[in-house]
Amino acid sequence: MEEASPASKFAYTFIVLFVIWLFFTASLDPQELAMGAIMSLVVAALTYDVFTKAGLRNLHPKRVAYAIAYIPYFLWAMIMANLDVAYRVLHPARPIRPGIVKCKTVLNSDTGKLALANSITLTPGTITLDVDGDEYFIHWIWVPDEVLGAKEESEHVEHASEAITKPFEKFLRVIFE
Repeated sequence: MEEASPASKFAYTFIVLFVIWLFFTASLDPQELAMGAIMSLVVAALTYDVFTKAGLRNLHPKRVAYAIAYIPYFLWAMIMANLDVAYRVLHPARPIRPGIVKCKTVLNSDTGKLALANSITLTPGTITLDVDGDEYFIHWIWVPDEVLGAKEESEHVEHASEAITKPFEKFLRVIFE
């Protein structure tokens, strides 16, 4: 993908910063809007080249729709993982089988890989320990039998990736690629 023009990157950065301002202030007061626009312009002027390479292409309706859909999906995954970890902590036998597993990702962009690593870490029961190219090393509180019983490393990686990275990747691939 070719890099966007400076004007496109600036416009995208301004829009994102202004939407964040609106979200946090939750006000449509003209003074608030003016201050938000001024602050967004200043910060966008200083950071537009660092913030994005694709510029306004990031606001493609499909990407925006996937980003909006990812929020409830991620929250649901986080709630389910919290309940699973709470069960394991409160259960008298403490049924845990921790281990470090290797997963592979199909994501190519650094931002997508970062979002995936953060999504994994923010979901209780998993922590991203290291990212090396397309490989993730993840500490998992409950390594399932199919991962433990894998005869070859490739089979182990496939089972672990299917359970940990693939559910998030279906959204993140569209958002960040």
